[in-house]
Amino acid sequence: MRIVLSAFVAGLVATLPFSALAAPVHAIAMHGEPALPAEFKHFPYVNPDVKKGGRIAYGVVGTFDSLNPFILKSMRTTARGMLDPEFGNLVYESLMQRSRDEPFTMYGLLAETVEWDEDRTFIQFNLNPKARWADGKPVTPEDVMFTFELFRDKGRAPFSQRLSLVETMEKVGEHGVRFTFNDKADRETPMIFALSPVLPKHLVDPETFDRTTLEFPVGSGPYTVKEVKPGEKIVYARDPDYWGKDLPSKVGFDNYDEISVEYFLQESTLFEAFKKGVVDVYQEGSPTKWARGYDFPAVASGAVVKDTFTPKVPSGMLGFVFNTRRPMFADQRLRKGLTLAFDFEWVNKNLFEGAYRRTESYWQNSDLSALGVPASAAEKALMGDGVKAVDPDILDGSYRLPVTDASGRDRKVLKQALDLIRAAGYAIRDGRMVDAAGKPLAFDIMTQNADQEKLALAYQRFLAQLGIRVGVRTVDDSQYQSRSQTFDYDVIMKAFPSSLSPGIEQALRWRSDTRDVEGSQNFAGVADPNVDRMVDAVLSARTAEGFQAAVRGHDRMLLSGYYLVPLYHLGEQWVARQKHIGRPEETPLYGYQFPVWWDERAQ
Repeated sequence: MRIVLSAFVAGLVATLPFSALAAPVHAIAMHGEPALPAEFKHFPYVNPDVKKGGRIAYGVVGTFDSLNPFILKSMRTTARGMLDPEFGNLVYESLMQRSRDEPFTMYGLLAETVEWDEDRTFIQFNLNPKARWADGKPVTPEDVMFTFELFRDKGRAPFSQRLSLVETMEKVGEHGVRFTFNDKADRETPMIFALSPVLPKHLVDPETFDRTTLEFPVGSGPYTVKEVKPGEKIVYARDPDYWGKDLPSKVGFDNYDEISVEYFLQESTLFEAFKKGVVDVYQEGSPTKWARGYDFPAVASGAVVKDTFTPKVPSGMLGFVFNTRRPMFADQRLRKGLTLAFDFEWVNKNLFEGAYRRTESYWQNSDLSALGVPASAAEKALMGDGVKAVDPDILDGSYRLPVTDASGRDRKVLKQALDLIRAAGYAIRDGRMVDAAGKPLAFDIMTQNADQEKLALAYQRFLAQLGIRVGVRTVDDSQYQSRSQTFDYDVIMKAFPSSLSPGIEQALRWRSDTRDVEGSQNFAGVADPNVDRMVDAVLSARTAEGFQAAVRGHDRMLLSGYYLVPLYHLGEQWVARQKHIGRPEETPLYGYQFPVWWDERAQ
């Protein structure tokens, strides 16, 4: 990669190919055009007239020991809110701001405008001249270039990998930074770069950057760190001089004078804190608890409000993930047999009062899903020889997971599972499932809370009927995160959220080159050239039709791999809030968004 520092003079312009000359635009979309025009005033899901003030207290389970979210050592233990898609990017900001009401569209933030060509061989970010750090100094192209180099040398994935996609990085004029991509980049690469945060060059020491720290950072965001109690609490205060408060992409955001994030060791303790008013919002994931657990006085009096949101996005996938780095899980037939043995109907009836639907596709409830749809000629062409690795029922659209009698011991389904496990080389001897050498088939499921443990214990019972011994190990949050990022487990429960614009996260989850990268999201340890091919097809798709074919083909390949036991989805989001926390009436495409809520007491 070449780094160029130069003025954008007429001579440089003359040397650029015609395709590289592009007019600045206010927004960029992964597919199609941005929904909002250049003169838009605010996002459609915010309250532009909200009166700012007051405070909010969020609650999380876990701990923290760092204020640096960009390094591997503190990947899971950085205080929430620093760079946070849920609570907001309070301290650090990205070059552009994503709209949560479109599949994948970015609008101006640190970068006022951008330029790119039709083939997306480059992107140029033109920084807003008004952009400032909290100490008042301007955000410069040198800051952007410094940040990308620092992440390459000292940062964690995925930040550390981005410059590997760049042929040249150059300063253009007074406010511009241009990235020209190499042949490793794809059509999503410019979008990912737009999501990249920027750090102040004049305040960051590269020598110590990769160490955890509780030193208060300086960012360009709407808040500064006010107070830190390590592992217990972090408090942010609004920056009264925040440079971006009037930007169209920030109107209606960042509405509190003070934001605190309170830490708890257990989910039950967090919920009790919410009931007492210590925490202002509570995200509920249990249908049984949502139906029965909110009979405390504050709900009855109206002091606590229960909200249900219906996002318009795919289901995603939650499941027990097999770590295929373990030799026992290398055989797809074994993984499929173990999948069939999970009695969803029993679990849904006895644990969740029938509230859930079985998840059978990574993009269920959307046009990107392969469920119930035969593979098109376009899909098969993208798969190439990999089409032979796809199960016939998944290929023709007739695939469904078996439906049991909800007894927890459906003999018909258990026989299907047993036949597959036997085909993988196992047999039952003296009541135990063993391999050809007589070694028992046994593994552990690592869980992190009581809800996960409850599911794992049910799965343990189902597998015990086949002579398979399963241990359930519930560990504390810090151990769970450490072992997760180093792949130190047999089976783990993980959620894989999906969107209407899947992209680089698919590479981080499934592509071969992430299998051995600590901190990656390839929890299953997938290393399959057929999966790689489909991930690359998703990333390189140029048309909406080609994109749909690529995602469906990718869906089929993952389903055929049986890398996890699909569990369930709800299709709704549940949040309880203290009455004084207000929210907009409109729910964006991706569901509720905390950074646009407010404190009614400030009105």
